[in-house]
Amino acid sequence: MANVRRMRLTIPNVLTIARVVAAPLVAFCFLAMARPLADLVAFLIFAVAGVSDFLDGWLARRWGQVSAFGRMLDPIADKAMIAVTGAVLLALYDLSALVTIPVTVILLRETLVSGLREYLKGARVLDVTTLAKWKTTAQMVAFGALLLAGFAGLGGWVEAAGLAFLWVAAALTAITGYDYFSRGLAHMRAEEERG
Repeated sequence: MANVRRMRLTIPNVLTIARVVAAPLVAFCFLAMARPLADLVAFLIFAVAGVSDFLDGWLARRWGQVSAFGRMLDPIADKAMIAVTGAVLLALYDLSALVTIPVTVILLRETLVSGLREYLKGARVLDVTTLAKWKTTAQMVAFGALLLAGFAGLGGWVEAAGLAFLWVAAALTAITGYDYFSRGLAHMRAEEERG
């Protein structure tokens, strides 16, 4: 019965599922609509998903609805949104080095940390740090700004701000990735010594 309770569809879990569904919609906007309308709709989808990322966890804690399903799906939803939107930005900016280098750093780190978490499974050595939360915020602001920059001639300052945040996000991504790997490797060494 406890497993059934953990799997029920609560509002926080529905928000997380919606975020997974929203990730490919960011890309599909550019297949289904002409620019600059596609830029605006993709930005709105991305922005709503970003707000739901905060809201689902906050509501789950506030309402006592934290679940194993939500804890499993939340980071997947985050990574799906970042991966798909990162790929879209690479296409929109024609693989410009200003976008390609930081987006590659971000996607590489997200993949490596996901793999490390999977290897370490239940070990609590990779709990999310405050710096990692800042990293996520910088990524969301950067990706959102760069999506919005293509709409209605907002390029100029919105694009410049998006690029600045993108490089800050890449730096924070590299720092937090190094931190996670250091802790993960220390945990593995300690386990080897014990075993």
